[in-house]
Amino acid sequence: MKIAIIRERKNPPDRRVVFTPEQLSRLGLAFAKAEFIVESSPIRIFPDSQYQSHGIAVMEDVTDADVMIGVKEVPIEALIPNKKYFFFSHTIKMQPYNKALLRAVLDKKIELYDHEAIVNNKGARLIGFGRYAGIVGAYNGFRALGLRDGLFELPKVQDLTDYEALKAELTQIKTKLPAIHIVMTGNGKVAGGIREVLEKLGIKELKPKEYLQLDHFQNLQTTFTVLDVHHYYTRKDGYRPTKTECYNHPELLVSDFFKYAKISDMLITGHFYGNEAPYLFTREDAKQPDFKISLVADVSCDIDGPIASTIRPSAIADPIYGYDAQGEKEVPFKTPGSITVMAVDNLPCELPKDASEGFGEMFGKHVIPAFFNGDKNGVLERAQMTTSDGTLTERFAYLHNYVYGEQTKF
Repeated sequence: MKIAIIRERKNPPDRRVVFTPEQLSRLGLAFAKAEFIVESSPIRIFPDSQYQSHGIAVMEDVTDADVMIGVKEVPIEALIPNKKYFFFSHTIKMQPYNKALLRAVLDKKIELYDHEAIVNNKGARLIGFGRYAGIVGAYNGFRALGLRDGLFELPKVQDLTDYEALKAELTQIKTKLPAIHIVMTGNGKVAGGIREVLEKLGIKELKPKEYLQLDHFQNLQTTFTVLDVHHYYTRKDGYRPTKTECYNHPELLVSDFFKYAKISDMLITGHFYGNEAPYLFTREDAKQPDFKISLVADVSCDIDGPIASTIRPSAIADPIYGYDAQGEKEVPFKTPGSITVMAVDNLPCELPKDASEGFGEMFGKHVIPAFFNGDKNGVLERAQMTTSDGTLTERFAYLHNYVYGEQTKF
């Protein structure tokens, strides 16, 4: 089996790669039946020469490979018919902007395996860039705080060499943090990355019940709390929801987040938002005089959805904007009374070296062996979206109307 690491062709450019030269070299030694090649790239974080120095063939033409592995969506014109492809297709939620891509995959009779669908038998994701999204998103939130309030100036992550350099920058601002109160959401890999930053800054963690007491006394310490779904949702009948109800029965729920919004200065999101679930806070909530949050680092970045102030994604080059709650419009981020928003939707791109190393370790552990052990754990079967016959697999048959019928709103 010949496996090609393909060039990233999507704009804006993405320097990440699925495997580092060292990882690819180790895999080549471990799997005698696999031949790994690399498509030449002028932008990849690891230059062609590093792969060549590890004895890996770097080529301009990789069309004879059996399996094509990339990170972001492959442009339609670059798709090679009758191949196996691995990449983030961003079609699983019926995103309208990639409907044509999935249709082209089917027309070209490509077997598509989506990174997002590489899960264990309980549905938990096995690979991803979530940790680094959390790390960079939280860092960018504090960078926005420093710039807005004139407290400190953190450099952009893309200008740092790696995660170690990022942590060194955080160390420099620990004593410059104001006594603010931070609420974060989530319990997965993204939330884990956010927590790493908060802990590196030495910020005191409070349990949600303790945190809710902050409005009863003056607290001059910087604090944070972590909310899971059952903390910020409640049932319409007043009962406390179970986690199962939060995930599987959103029709039973209403948001209970406002009690945290009244005492928090900053929100960092790391949750997964399911379709049909209640919004955390609405545009009307943000207009209330006791809504206190003035800075949102929206790592989850669901546009015009559960976080009312996230009205558009921002870019790495210009990551911060302001939201005027009363006017429901974008304003400069230093505008008095506005909510400062950081909503970059491709955060791991800012730490391409570390993100690639982490992704490659997971992919090499969970996916590559499945090609040679008969997929004994069902990893490939669960991740496969389309077949070589040009049809959707049973697991993804729900996408049929999205591809061939009326476009479904994301």
